[in-house]
Amino acid sequence: MTQTPPRFPPHPIRGVHVLHRRINCAPHFAEITVDFEPAPEGFAFEVAEGLTPAYEPADDVPRFFAAVAAGIEEQLRLPEHGIVPATRVVLRQARAHAWGSHELAFRIAGHLAAGKALCHDTGPADVTCSPAASAGSPGRR
Repeated sequence: MTQTPPRFPPHPIRGVHVLHRRINCAPHFAEITVDFEPAPEGFAFEVAEGLTPAYEPADDVPRFFAAVAAGIEEQLRLPEHGIVPATRVVLRQARAHAWGSHELAFRIAGHLAAGKALCHDTGPADVTCSPAASAGSPGRR
């Protein structure tokens, strides 16, 4: 008998905060806070009304938000998690910096946020929880 994988998240997971920064010759900086809400099916991503981080050029900000969405969805759809994403994700806060903010940094922040949400739901003993996911960011915090 085949068991249906669980839907994620089974309940709201709010205030998942990630600060991703790496200081080297290719710096990264992205800070986000997201909420995961149960949805009837699939993956939906939205940005909270009025969220406009101070960043120049402002044209980059929508690409950063799209990168967060892509990172979260990629992480949730990894087969090793054994879940069916049925979630609405709301980006509540975002911070970018002229030095180190780019799409890859925000995509990684999205991956980490999804990892933290998965750990929050299943607990740190689960194999899906890595130190980086439960810490919120590789390296420094």
